[in-house]
Amino acid sequence: MTGALAPVKPLTALDRCDRCGAQAYIRATLPVGGELLFCAHHGRQHIAALREKGADILDESARLSETPVVAPNDER
Repeated sequence: MTGALAPVKPLTALDRCDRCGAQAYIRATLPVGGELLFCAHHGRQHIAALREKGADILDESARLSETPVVAPNDER
């Protein structure tokens, strides 16, 4: 082990919330190992407590408000 952090893999549509099964937008990597995945809703509920416990948080919930590059001009 070199002590370097492994690159964080982006969340995909296959990653599901551990609480409800919706698409995950938040990954909490726990200091003791393992990770929890949350949808934006459940992530907002638990993110403060997870940070207090020392979890590393990847929050991709801003993607929910992005306009897709392939959207028609009248949808932009």
